Formats: sequence, structure tokens, C-alpha cells
Amino acid sequence: MKPKPFITAAVNGDERYVRNLDTGKVWHRCHHRTLYADTDRSQVVYHANYLHYFELGRASLMREVAYPYKEIEESGFVYPIIKVEIDYFHPLYYDDPMIIYTRPSNLERVRLQFDYVIVHADSGELVCQGLTRHCAVNSKGTPVEVDPKTAQLWQSFPE
Repeated sequence: MKPKPFITAAVNGDERYVRNLDTGKVWHRCHHRTLYADTDRSQVVYHANYLHYFELGRASLMREVAYPYKEIEESGFVYPIIKVEIDYFHPLYYDDPMIIYTRPSNLERVRLQFDYVIVHADSGELVCQGLTRHCAVNSKGTPVEVDPKTAQLWQSFPE
């Protein structure tokens, strides 16, 4: 089944944040190109490499909102991934330009989730969509409540 196109418009003229014109939700946007090392023998991006692109989107979002992962870890929190979902629709090839859309999604007491959409920057085709769910842990690996600054980001990120 062919997915709906992911059509967006910049929020308040800031190209880093866009609103999905279908759902009305706001997403952070960053750009990337596939590397030759990302491809497999069939010359398409190897499926697991999309997790690297999700991480790039996550890290870019957190940096843009002035709370990079390095700062989170320095405050004593780590957010390992406990669940991943990806639906693939269209392959990427070497040097293809992509747009990675990321947004904070579900927030629970000790867990949080990011949602992702990757689109081919030239054709506009939806490449994949997915999520990563994370658990808040302290430096000893014990599950703890999501730190207040991260919780505030989830609560204040525009719907």
C-alpha cells in the first residue's frame, strides 16, 4: 500500500521546524546525504543504517532545543533504546539527499518516544517512518523518572 505523501510547511519562517499539512503536527527537520559506506551489495542503503539516520535526527533536534545528549549524560541520565519500529517504503541509494523529520512523541514516567519520517529530498517520496522508545536510566543503569528538562521539552514541543 502506498503511503500518504509527507507534505510540510515551515513554521514561522524557520526552516528547521515544519508543520505536516495533513496532521498539523510540528516536526524538526534536518538534511543529510547517504554515504557509499551506507549501501549494501544491492547498492541500496542497508536497512539497519536507517537507525543511524534516526539518531542523527534525534541528536539534531536535541541540539536545536539547547539540550544536547552530552549535557543530558553529564546531568546523570542516559536514554537507551528499548524499542524500534521502521516501515520501509522506498529505497535510498548512494549520495541520495534526504530530509529527516523527528518529533518528541509519547512521554511516560520512565519512558519516552521519538517519531521519525525520512523523505527523499529531491523526489519527495516517503522513504520510511518509524519510532524509537527509550527508557530513562541513571549512571548505574537503574530505571528512573525522565529528567525534568527532557520532560519539559516533551510538554512544550508544539503539537
